[in-house]
Amino acid sequence: MMARDDMRGRAQTVLGLVDPATLGPTLMHEHVFIDLTPPPLRLNPPSEQESEIDLCNCWGIAYGQKQFMRNYRLDETDVAIAEIQDMKAAGGGSLVDLTVGGLNPQPDRLAEVARATGVNIVMGCGYYVNDYQSPANHTRSADDFAREMIEQITVGAWGTQVRAGIIGEIGCQAPWTDLEKRVMDGAITAMQATGAALNIHPGRDADQPLEVTEFIRARGQSLERVVISHIDRTIFDDDRLLRLADTGCVVEFDLFGWEQTAYPMSDIDMPNDGARLKMIKLLVDKGYREQILISHDICTRTRLSRYGGHGYQHIFANIAPRMLRRGFTQEDVNTILVSTPRRLLTLA
Repeated sequence: MMARDDMRGRAQTVLGLVDPATLGPTLMHEHVFIDLTPPPLRLNPPSEQESEIDLCNCWGIAYGQKQFMRNYRLDETDVAIAEIQDMKAAGGGSLVDLTVGGLNPQPDRLAEVARATGVNIVMGCGYYVNDYQSPANHTRSADDFAREMIEQITVGAWGTQVRAGIIGEIGCQAPWTDLEKRVMDGAITAMQATGAALNIHPGRDADQPLEVTEFIRARGQSLERVVISHIDRTIFDDDRLLRLADTGCVVEFDLFGWEQTAYPMSDIDMPNDGARLKMIKLLVDKGYREQILISHDICTRTRLSRYGGHGYQHIFANIAPRMLRRGFTQEDVNTILVSTPRRLLTLA
């Protein structure tokens, strides 16, 4: 077991501990390997034979015109290596994979990709939302979940010797379920025991991010190392956004590259990248620059460049330069892409 004193002040990648100064520009919320197949489709998959994803059908699949089982699975090592090499060529140095329990995490394959690309990959731990969890989890206690997450950080995760370096994404639905609250309780304990940061997948309700932060504070944990993901599909008004930032948590806009308003998982109008940058600029101008992260949350094939999407390279190739044209300073960009990820990935 890795002792906390040996880990403190280092970042833990799938290949071991590294100096956080070597992380460089970092994507804090991605998936390299994942099975996001919705639970109903896992039980009753479509019977018809699916064609390959190509330029003729990728738009319709991405828009949600039909269910396409293959789109929910990222499971090709050669594609992952090529896509992450593209990211590296565009200026990226590190990537956080938040594929957790219920989503088919693949620690050894992450290590293979890290070796092949020379990119630092940090792996998450814990469990996704209620409906993706196994029946056995429904009777487990918060302490049991905590023990498992601590072991995933100090010993190895999912039956391997590959250790996680961050907790999450811990899944919440809206309304929040008792099981999810027990997992969150365990995650807080694991955070306090290991010094790892915590990433949260909030339910699709504008008030749940604040509900989660109140839950965490009630358990004696400050919020400076707590990341609330998916702000760009959850909060759409400045007042809620600023109240959330006032808690001290880190707000993550992690759907960059999603330019269409249609969002199949909920009846909302998704902002495009320009609207995301306006929300981020508001936070910067209000003094919250050190509490912002950006990423893509790639979790389907149609968002990979080899299947007609933008790939992990998009933020480095397109968004960072665009930020400089939209009134952000180079220091703003460096803080969001380098300094804040380095702070969060350094085990405390």
